[in-house]
Amino acid sequence: MIWLGFLCNLIAVVAIWTGQVLPPAAFWDGQAAYERILGYTPRLLFASFLAYLLGEFTNSFVLAKMKIATKGRWLWARTIGSTLVGEGLDSLVFITIAFIGEIPMPQLASAIVLQWLVKSAYEAAVTPLTYVVIHFLKRKEGIDVYDHSTRFNPLLLN
Repeated sequence: MIWLGFLCNLIAVVAIWTGQVLPPAAFWDGQAAYERILGYTPRLLFASFLAYLLGEFTNSFVLAKMKIATKGRWLWARTIGSTLVGEGLDSLVFITIAFIGEIPMPQLASAIVLQWLVKSAYEAAVTPLTYVVIHFLKRKEGIDVYDHSTRFNPLLLN
């Protein structure tokens, strides 16, 4: 799923970049604004990819290790705890790489913290739905996986 999200991100960035490099329609008077806002797509692409990979793989790793440590209990603590770590890393990496040098450091730090808090609050808010989905899947599939021997290297192909 993480690699699928990565691919979707790449498709979106390519579409944005393509929209910038194609000649604008004759009636379009917003090209300068478009380029100002979306013009540094390669930087955003790099920031987004790196943040996504680090954040999602860290989230998955922490979630799996917390499941082992809690012997499968306290799903709410595992989902929220892993989100705090993964989304904290995601927010830190993305906003720093995307905007350092573009906005002042105090606002940069504020943006990192705000994005992290919003993502974490969302996770906490949907935790009841997570319980419903997890219990449904466990009943339907009849399995409960513990990642004791999972290798968490995102670059392994097998």
